[in-house]
Amino acid sequence: MSTTTPHTLTPERTALLAMDFQNGIVPLAPDADALLERVKGAIADVRAAGGTIGYVRVGFTEDDWTRIPETNKAFTAVAAAKMLHHEDAAAQIDQRITPEDGDIVVRKIRFGSGSTTDLHQQLSDRGIDTLVLTGISTSGVVLSTLIDAADRDYRVFVLTDGVADPDPETHRVLLDKVFPTRAHLLDTAGLRELLRSA
Repeated sequence: MSTTTPHTLTPERTALLAMDFQNGIVPLAPDADALLERVKGAIADVRAAGGTIGYVRVGFTEDDWTRIPETNKAFTAVAAAKMLHHEDAAAQIDQRITPEDGDIVVRKIRFGSGSTTDLHQQLSDRGIDTLVLTGISTSGVVLSTLIDAADRDYRVFVLTDGVADPDPETHRVLLDKVFPTRAHLLDTAGLRELLRSA
């Protein structure tokens, strides 16, 4: 796995995105409790250094379900099953990493964090040009957000011990083969060191 990272990070221009850490999704991750503790620590580190924290959750209104076209393979099933209504407990962010005042919070209705939200506008308004990605799942929100962010010219970090997928092999292939071509990879300890040297 390539872990080459820049030697500097500017906290004021950096946002850590905690993506899909919701009551109905967290249990799907291997070692979910340990994952949440690591992400909680990374959030605290970025916050203490003066960085931005962004929360992304998936949740649907009745109208959202109705507007999903039959051409959308994944989300047609979501609509048919009436999954993750935005007011349901399953769609709420895990209370162990509850947002604080001043954090960015967006609700999405597709895999990626930006395609159905104003996330990028909010990041731009704060002068953010660097993203640290955490989330469940590696093959879902993390992959989609990473590709979109890279295309938008962000400097992107993937927190290797802050992402998880129900399929370990898919997770491994993405971290080993796909993500290094588009992002810098580091773990929570590496992020802490970068922030300390900022």
